[in-house]
Amino acid sequence: MKFTRLMTPMLALAATAAHAQHVPFTAYLDAVEQRSLELAAQRETVRAARAGVSIAALPPDPSLSWGMGPKEFSREVTPKPPLGQSLSLSWTVETAGKRGRRVRAAESGVALAQASVEGFAHTLYGNAAGAFAEACRSREALLRQEATLMALSDVVRANEVRRKAGDLGGLELLQSRTERDQYQAAVVKARADANVARLNLALPLSGTLESVFGDQPLACQFQPFDAGDDIDRLVEQALQQRDDVRIARATLANARDAADLARANRYVDPSISLSYAYAPHGRDGAEADGSPIAGASRTSTLSLSVSVPIPLSRLQRGELVQAESAVSQALLLQRQAELKAEADVRGTHAQFLAARENLARYRDTVVADSQKVLDGMRLSYRNGAASLLELLNAQRSADDLYLAYLQAQADLANATVQLQLSLGRRPAL
Repeated sequence: MKFTRLMTPMLALAATAAHAQHVPFTAYLDAVEQRSLELAAQRETVRAARAGVSIAALPPDPSLSWGMGPKEFSREVTPKPPLGQSLSLSWTVETAGKRGRRVRAAESGVALAQASVEGFAHTLYGNAAGAFAEACRSREALLRQEATLMALSDVVRANEVRRKAGDLGGLELLQSRTERDQYQAAVVKARADANVARLNLALPLSGTLESVFGDQPLACQFQPFDAGDDIDRLVEQALQQRDDVRIARATLANARDAADLARANRYVDPSISLSYAYAPHGRDGAEADGSPIAGASRTSTLSLSVSVPIPLSRLQRGELVQAESAVSQALLLQRQAELKAEADVRGTHAQFLAARENLARYRDTVVADSQKVLDGMRLSYRNGAASLLELLNAQRSADDLYLAYLQAQADLANATVQLQLSLGRRPAL
């Protein structure tokens, strides 16, 4: 009876992996960063914010006016005076440094947009890492269950031989067949889960995985990560690098710039107007007694005027209250973000340590011991010292422990990513 065939698919996979180029998590994450449509859409907000800086730097447009007249319509006035013309140029003079404050507010808006895009990218990285870890777990789970199905098939074939030789009853053969056929359903589901997990890798890529990496398998040998035990240093690092803290600080800076602009906007802006008027020589006329009247002389005039709005609307302070309220709100949210960052670092660090310890326990003792028990039970069954029920129970126990071991691997990968994200780092596995 060839019970050693249990590990055949895993050995075959290892042999294939030696000749195939695997897809490491870093390459997958780079592809996500380059191809994600959602991330590309978010980056457009930065482009729009940068355009706002040039808009904010524009001064008010001057105004050019041209006039003609006056035209006389009265019948009593003869001869009619000629039409005059006027040309005026006016512009608004900004006071209180409004232009500079607008530019600073727009620049802080760019910084806020950049921080927001980085925060969205980190969220995308976390989702991509979770999908990658799940694809690895489901693939390894499928390999284990396929190996178990092959082992059960070997048991059925061996029992058929023993049945023909008269060493086994028909009931035990039927039971072994039933167990094998029932386990096939679990393999079918595991194969579907592995396919779905691989398909989910395409979502962050905005395309199929095969279109980027072909049929290359995933590299699921994750590298150990050690952030250290100095939790205070990790918290300090998170306060400097975390995207939500940086977003909160950028929001506060933008709110303060907006408040400065609101205060500057309360100063009135005078308007200066420069006008030139020209009136041609008037037509000569005559009195009622026939005596001549000389027409008006030709005139050219230049005038300068300054107009200042009367700031009655400044009696209300609504825009200042709104701006100062936004600053207070941003300040509170920044403090909340800092507190959340500290709590997240401490929590994710504890979860990371627990996941690493659990995986080490499975890898060092539990999985190896369960495999030894299973191998011993198979030998005992082959020698007639154990029943089929005992063999099946040992097989189920070993499979459950191995699947738990794979889940512990995925849990550690997810805990590693969450810890790295809580520290403001780009995930690496």
